[in-house]
Amino acid sequence: MIPALAAIMALLLPLGFIGVAPNRLLPGEGVSAMAAMGFWLVVPVALLGLGAWRRLPGWAGAAAAGLAVVAMLGLAGMAAAERLADLAPAARASFGAGFWVAVAAGLALVAMRGAWMGLAVAAGAVMLWWLGWLDRLSLVVEATARADALRAAIWTHLALAGAALALALLVAVPLAWAGFRRPRIGAVMGAALSGVQVVPAIALFALLIPLLAALLRAVPALREWGLGAVGWLPAVLATAAYLALPLWRSLSGGLAAADPAAVQAAEAMGMTEGRILVEVRLPLALPVFAGGLRVAVVQAIGLVTLGGLVGAGGLGALVFEGLSQFATDLMLLGALPILVLALAADTLARAAETRLRRPA
Repeated sequence: MIPALAAIMALLLPLGFIGVAPNRLLPGEGVSAMAAMGFWLVVPVALLGLGAWRRLPGWAGAAAAGLAVVAMLGLAGMAAAERLADLAPAARASFGAGFWVAVAAGLALVAMRGAWMGLAVAAGAVMLWWLGWLDRLSLVVEATARADALRAAIWTHLALAGAALALALLVAVPLAWAGFRRPRIGAVMGAALSGVQVVPAIALFALLIPLLAALLRAVPALREWGLGAVGWLPAVLATAAYLALPLWRSLSGGLAAADPAAVQAAEAMGMTEGRILVEVRLPLALPVFAGGLRVAVVQAIGLVTLGGLVGAGGLGALVFEGLSQFATDLMLLGALPILVLALAADTLARAAETRLRRPA
């Protein structure tokens, strides 16, 4: 435990725990962990040390690391309120590098020793926010000021990701079946879908704008359906293009993974190809397909962020607005929900995949 405490102190103490600035645009002055927390610094450091102590049971280590994360969050909020008490209303206090290093260490210990404790950490953070301990932190100030826009951005982000995933499935399913029935077609489709992955995502998003503009000029009636060269359409099309490959590969692999003996038995029973597909191949392919679907879901949530560059809205719009203003907390306001959504989607998809792989 002593080496773990020494390593944590060496990482935490030299770095600024919070930063205090006259407003959200100007660089702030770093406040060290010792200056920000004083004697209370012992609490999160000791808890992190307990979390890293191998002799402690896994659940206890995860609980200690989770409490350390919540404690650091609460102490950061208290330090921010104290530092801003005598400053102008425009002054901001944001998380410093030391805070992020310590929180990353705590969350890594939680993930290693008991990932379920992550829910307790999230509940603790919500409780601190509800009690008002975090109100003076710049990230919370941004979230409060933009609460309606943030909620709308989250729903837009999920809608764009869902639309892209649905479109990718509509493309990948028939292509996978055609490639399974005719391997030569499958080889061509695989090469074409793999070629899309080579194109940088930003370049593909940008390339679709003039292509869609040309299409809309040639067929003006499409504009009456709400289609445009900028907005949700290029974001959905570009994201779906990237999602098609993992979905196609998992479907193709799943269809090919069916036990030949089971297929022959079904043929001997007089089943048609359609019945064999529905009753034999697809049930056996579901565990393999679930893995590809998990990758595609997480990829969709991440890639749709670039839709903010083409006017699609969503959380990407907040991220790029923060980048344009050099406002770190505004960037985090968009980036952190993306991270949470991706982790939640991955957790749910992983649970479904595990259940499908489990023998009946």
